[in-house]
Amino acid sequence: MQTLIGQIEKIIYENDGFFIALLKSGDKVSASYFESSVDHLVGAVVTLKGSWEDHNRYGRSFKAHTLLINQNELFFFLNRVVKGFTKKLTADLIEHYSPEGLIEILENDIKRLLEIKGMNKRRLEKLASGWKQFRSMRELGEFLAPFGVTPSLLRLIAGAMREVNDPIEVIKRNPYQLMRINGIGFKKGDEIARNMGLSENDPRRIQAAMEYTLTEYCEADGNSCIEPDTLFDKLDQLLESEARDYYIEALTERIANRSIVRLQSGKLSPQRLYEAETFLQQQFTKRSKYTHPPIVEDLEHFLTERQLSLGEEQFNALKEINNGAGILLLVGYAGTGKSTTSKALLDLLALRYHKSLITTCALSGIASQRIQERSGYGGGTIQSLLIKHESSDFFPYKVVLIDEASMINSTLFARLMAKIDPEAIVIIVGDDAQLPPIGSGNPLSDAIALHLAPTVMLTRIYRQRDDQAIALIANDVRRGIIPDYNADYEDFVFEGINLPDRATLKRTLSPSEFEESIQTLNQHILARIAEVTLEHLPTSRGYLNAKELQNYLGAFQVISPMRGNLLGVDNLNTVLQGYFNPNPKKKINVRDGELRLMDKVVHTKNDNLLSYTPDEFKNGSDPCERRIFNGMCGIIFKINEEDELCFVYYPTEDVIVRYPYEGISEYLNLSYALSIHKVQGMEYDTVVCVISFSHMIMLNTKLLYTALTRAKKKCIVVGEKGAFEIACKRLEHTNRTTVMRELSKG
Repeated sequence: MQTLIGQIEKIIYENDGFFIALLKSGDKVSASYFESSVDHLVGAVVTLKGSWEDHNRYGRSFKAHTLLINQNELFFFLNRVVKGFTKKLTADLIEHYSPEGLIEILENDIKRLLEIKGMNKRRLEKLASGWKQFRSMRELGEFLAPFGVTPSLLRLIAGAMREVNDPIEVIKRNPYQLMRINGIGFKKGDEIARNMGLSENDPRRIQAAMEYTLTEYCEADGNSCIEPDTLFDKLDQLLESEARDYYIEALTERIANRSIVRLQSGKLSPQRLYEAETFLQQQFTKRSKYTHPPIVEDLEHFLTERQLSLGEEQFNALKEINNGAGILLLVGYAGTGKSTTSKALLDLLALRYHKSLITTCALSGIASQRIQERSGYGGGTIQSLLIKHESSDFFPYKVVLIDEASMINSTLFARLMAKIDPEAIVIIVGDDAQLPPIGSGNPLSDAIALHLAPTVMLTRIYRQRDDQAIALIANDVRRGIIPDYNADYEDFVFEGINLPDRATLKRTLSPSEFEESIQTLNQHILARIAEVTLEHLPTSRGYLNAKELQNYLGAFQVISPMRGNLLGVDNLNTVLQGYFNPNPKKKINVRDGELRLMDKVVHTKNDNLLSYTPDEFKNGSDPCERRIFNGMCGIIFKINEEDELCFVYYPTEDVIVRYPYEGISEYLNLSYALSIHKVQGMEYDTVVCVISFSHMIMLNTKLLYTALTRAKKKCIVVGEKGAFEIACKRLEHTNRTTVMRELSKG
């Protein structure tokens, strides 16, 4: 083995810790480095051990098997890895305490460093945080690197286990704990575990595979129970084996400890889903039997007094509540007057209950704010209500209206219903023509189909003018009818960009030629989206300049069925960022591009993060940990380059969240374009919907109906006529295997 010593001048290539670099001597080297970002090595003097190799194309280079940093290792990490420490301050610390003494202080008595000139509380906090992270990363890296864990994966694991005492011991006991970390999953966790020596039929492996399969089938596919044979077939595919005896043994153990419940039909359900849906069915049934005294003797007089004109279906909803119903499902399609009816119902109930005893709620911040504005009654998001009243047995309300209920999955719906006073009146408002909830179950649709509670269906469409067509077009789509989408409307425009004679081209061109023609078509669609964006940009910028951030976020939105390809959300965001925010004063480089000061962003996973109210931030108060939810949309209003912190204001929730640069990609995406699934419950003045054969796998009536009904004032569909018409005809009936439906068979 040969030795090469040199100073790294430039990193030419880097991928998950493997890098190719140029030394100041001109020599090219390749090596792997796991203890921090490879970029930190630039300028460092290193000793490399390996061998020289000659390549026909790339010439001579040194392939290193080991890399040693020649300067004092402690100096290197304090100066390079822990941000904000100058060479002078780092040298002073080492000289004053000695390397061993400094390590002892960093580990056990870090406040002593305030003795050093130039040290202050802020720097000390940064040093403590950086040192803790470095030590954890380094120890984890030394342990996990032999098992195929890359630096990016190591950072993910270290971040997820930052609150775990002795994470190495936890991983040793059961490496499959790693699969629960968002971004790892079973396959990667299994690879690490097998590299650690776990056998093919180790009980921990079978149990982990069963947990993963159930989670995927339920959470990802929306079910809440599964046939045993289906579970075993999926385990065969996942494990690439047929270890049925081991599966049965693992399943028997899980049924015995009640982590899995076997239903009367033989289907299997994770305990938490079984309990959630059993509870929901009981709640709907129990509340349906509870009746209240009538509120008014003459409903017609009540409506006349308030100058309300309701249709027959809307009037029936008021009759149900006035006649004493303890729960009501108010189900209506786009344009059928759900908001008008909801307000009338709450006004009626306000004759009996003080306004403070009436609340509204919805899953998303925008939906929650919308129902508050339209009804005139207070409320919040479901999660905010749960957090606000977590110390109480029940909410302090006698009337709870739940809006956009089609979005709520079984576990969250059960948590919400459990907090509502047993004698409170519950009004559940939704549109089951929209996409089903993200997560397990389909409680609203199940409750309707199983007749679990009094239900009023609103089907008549109300519109102010003949040239308003969004609701009519959306409802044609809902029924699988191709609407008259090319007519001249005030609020709906179809911008057709098509590939002439697509079928003939596909038959006569070679695959590569046909693909090239598709890419050209998609470029034209993308160009038209850009033109439409430019047409609406002045309105958005006007809101931004006036600091009307909520209006800015809700003025204009591009939506697409999928994330991938040229017309997917990821590429659209990159393109639109250049129009909305071309010359930022500051930016953060992230994995797939950059986040810029004043960018529109969306938070992408539920987590507890340090955050402020606007007053707390303005007054310089310390941040508090708050629950921040997937789907919240905001704007990056401050980037602190020195402390490597990014601050996002979420106007609907009125909260400012602090994000460290490290791991920011795990939480934030640009939101100039969003997926149709992500905008469920949202509403925007103008929506641009992309429709293309490139997204064929996703196109159906529920998806298109949901997309069209996100527009408040104008919907512009840009794309292929044929794809739009196929989406209109591809009726989507959500078929989820749920505990609620299984229980109804018993």
